[in-house]
Amino acid sequence: MVKLKLSIAAELENVTNLEPVGNNFEFRFKVKCSSCNEEHPKTVSLNRAEEYEVSGSKNAKANFVWRCGLCRRESSAKFESTPITPYKAENAQFGPLLVIECRGLEFIGFDPEGTWKCVGTESGTVFSEVELAEGEWSDYDEKASLPVNISKIDSKWERA
Repeated sequence: MVKLKLSIAAELENVTNLEPVGNNFEFRFKVKCSSCNEEHPKTVSLNRAEEYEVSGSKNAKANFVWRCGLCRRESSAKFESTPITPYKAENAQFGPLLVIECRGLEFIGFDPEGTWKCVGTESGTVFSEVELAEGEWSDYDEKASLPVNISKIDSKWERA
């Protein structure tokens, strides 16, 4: 078992506390088998609210169960129960987002597609429909009379 931490970095203009919306957020990751090092050709989707049986174990559950297409080994991953950490870092520094316990696989990429939310730094305005599929997002904070922007999204995985 390996615990992997996903950290993200982004340039935030007049916003803070970037985080996925809701417990049903579909995280999209690139995955690699730890046995044969085969990378899955597509991104896979994980949801904190969904659990699946892990075969060959007594009542063990995981948020993701995957069988490698090359070596046929079954692997699994489970989110840690700690809440997701909103991204607040300035100057595009990396900040931790979540930790996942992995068995037989490792995540090697992250796609920020999905609905996120953030808060205006000057006004406290909540922007609850932030779409990052294009890698950036822009809007206008009416209360603060300022443009708001998220760009240059990056991610990295490391052992937790």
